[in-house]
Amino acid sequence: MGELIPGLPEEVARECLVRVGFDQLPVVRRISRQWKSEVESPYYHRLRRAEGLSRPVLALAQARPAAPADDDDAAAAGPAAHKHSSAGPANSYRMVLLDPVEGRWAPLPAPPGPAESLPLFCQVAAVDGGGARPGRKRLVVVGGWDPETWAPVDSVLVYDFLTGAWRCGAPMPGPRRSFFACAAVGGNVYVAGGHDEEKNALRSAMVYDPDADAWAHLPDMAEERDEPRGICVGGRFLVVGGYPTQAQGRFVGSAEAFDPVTSTWAAVQDGLIEDGACPRTCCAAPGSPGRLYMLRDGNLVARDGGAGPNAAWRTVAQVPEDARTAATVAVIPDGRVVLIGAGCHGGEQTVYVLREEEGGKGASWERAAAPPEFSGHVQASCFLEI
Repeated sequence: MGELIPGLPEEVARECLVRVGFDQLPVVRRISRQWKSEVESPYYHRLRRAEGLSRPVLALAQARPAAPADDDDAAAAGPAAHKHSSAGPANSYRMVLLDPVEGRWAPLPAPPGPAESLPLFCQVAAVDGGGARPGRKRLVVVGGWDPETWAPVDSVLVYDFLTGAWRCGAPMPGPRRSFFACAAVGGNVYVAGGHDEEKNALRSAMVYDPDADAWAHLPDMAEERDEPRGICVGGRFLVVGGYPTQAQGRFVGSAEAFDPVTSTWAAVQDGLIEDGACPRTCCAAPGSPGRLYMLRDGNLVARDGGAGPNAAWRTVAQVPEDARTAATVAVIPDGRVVLIGAGCHGGEQTVYVLREEEGGKGASWERAAAPPEFSGHVQASCFLEI
């Protein structure tokens, strides 16, 4: 094999390659077989982490910018606008990456399918590769509604960050469900609850292995849970809130946790969140021993100890007025909380980042830049490091 970069020592060439931006890895991989082998090696990804070059990224299922209002507007914008516009029809969603530390935004290629749109109300999770490729990052998009017919779908879409391409995964087993809990735990994607096509709340659960491209059924939960929230906490799949068929929107505050080691569900204390509270914004801090965050009554609140019986919620900071209608809350490894929301339903999305001081002594929000082409509604998100 020749030199990685002609004229440079191998160590220097490798230092250059590990500094490639996360959105350029597919391009680098196509330069040569040697570069492809390099960026696919586990050592390459370990080196990026060791040198602090991995990036905290949020993957967002975000509405495309609206198309021009009429032909006159399109003509005024010129032919270049037609060629390069990422605008789509109503209910058209794409996958977008946000580096909240550097304020970088990058759209991913359109998913496969005639609509080139993500399903409405889909769920998204990020997983690492297994076996010989532990650093290989992928996004898994599960379920949702067809953007044209609004019928629930069983589709699975997998995006590989190294190849820069989507593939279709094995369909999710029936019944076709909507508004279910979903989270990645230990390299697999877990799904539980939601409702079927007859609006019956579900107790069933299953797991998807992206390496094997296969689904497996899990034991049922103890309770029906429509519109629950799925979170990875302490290596377990935590399913928070939801409501049974007869309740129809009256959320419960209880939760259940699935342990992949024992393949069993365990009830979490009643009142993990308040009865009546929607769990959509509940999230876990990665690397933290069970710290949870969520929005409540216009405030960001936190709970140390996860689902433990002695934990209690505390107020961290008041949410800015133009983000009170929150779409997503996420936490990155350095402890910063990222909030994406709007001042009202249908309003332009704003992005805020908050760092909580040690010991809960204070916190302040900083508004992050969101270019107009990335101001659409966010319907699902997940965190990953690239």
